[in-house]
Amino acid sequence: MRVGYEAKRAFLNSTGLGNYSRGLIRMMALNYPQNEYFLYTPKIKPNKAFEFLSAIKQVETKTPKSGYFTSLWRSRGVVFDLKRDHIELYHGLSHELPIGISDSGIKSVVTIHDLIFMRYPQYFGLVSRKIYAAKIRYACKHADRIIAVSEKTKADLVQLMNVHPEMIEVLYQGCDESFYARQDEAKLAEVRSTYKLPERYILNVGTIEPRKNLLLLAKALLYLPRDTQLVVVGKKAKYFELVNKYVVEHKLAAQVLFLDKVAFADLPAIYQQAQLFVYPSRYEGFGIPVLEALVSGVPVVAAKGSCLEEAGGPDSLYCDPDDETDLTEKIRQVLDNASLQQKMIEKGLAYSRRFDEQKLAAQLMNIYNNVLHA
Repeated sequence: MRVGYEAKRAFLNSTGLGNYSRGLIRMMALNYPQNEYFLYTPKIKPNKAFEFLSAIKQVETKTPKSGYFTSLWRSRGVVFDLKRDHIELYHGLSHELPIGISDSGIKSVVTIHDLIFMRYPQYFGLVSRKIYAAKIRYACKHADRIIAVSEKTKADLVQLMNVHPEMIEVLYQGCDESFYARQDEAKLAEVRSTYKLPERYILNVGTIEPRKNLLLLAKALLYLPRDTQLVVVGKKAKYFELVNKYVVEHKLAAQVLFLDKVAFADLPAIYQQAQLFVYPSRYEGFGIPVLEALVSGVPVVAAKGSCLEEAGGPDSLYCDPDDETDLTEKIRQVLDNASLQQKMIEKGLAYSRRFDEQKLAAQLMNIYNNVLHA
């Protein structure tokens, strides 16, 4: 099988959709090496996360012949390259497909991660919302199969985009393999020292933006014991100013450590030394940080209302994203009960096995085969 991937974000995004794209490409190349994989990207930026590809001969990267009008190439012109390369199936990894794909004779699959721009339009500009809507509508109309990364995203596609449910397959995401490896004491000590981590702490990971709802956790911290420490790993968007103002005004600064320049290779050690992972995000497509916490052996408290129950499973705890009292009670429930912590760790690790790479790869290959032989 000759498979083409829209790989712009795989090469150019360091987190989020970039991690998803790199992980999926790696997963398929290693589990199904009999296929040929072509990565179409408008340009290439050096990325250590992609170094593994150099050892996989069945993966080939394709860029436009000209350095001009690369956006046009990606949205339309790439179809000519797909035909030239005899691609049998093309997978748009992040919400979009090139114009003309349905008339090319090439089968196509598109992954839709979320419709947050429709659920929470206040977080997006008008132009961005219109562009996202147009791209997703086109992709959903012309794809032979649509992949949603959660049941919640599937439900949103049916409700908000009027997509027929039989067109949609739910394929969960996995997380980077590095989170499955237990870090040795030398690495743990090195990371503790590098980032000046407290001995015991609650962890939150994600961009500090309104949707992630970090302010709720800051408010809960006010009602927890004064020796409770919070470590926040994430890029500081404008919303950080609001959170930090609350932290300073309520004399919580000594309890909160903000880290916005953390090497990806150090993240597993930061997770594995946390007492508890708290993720009060109002809305997610899937919630990879929750899965990263589970495979790291860390109990999880997350917010209700989107797909986080799917990522965290039945033995994580969930709070109202607008109720700091509820969140405070859930945090206390975990931190004050060692036996509950152990149960959540064990059950969380067991639940996380459903996101095993080989299982996900087999599900995706089944989708590809069904599309090709429909």
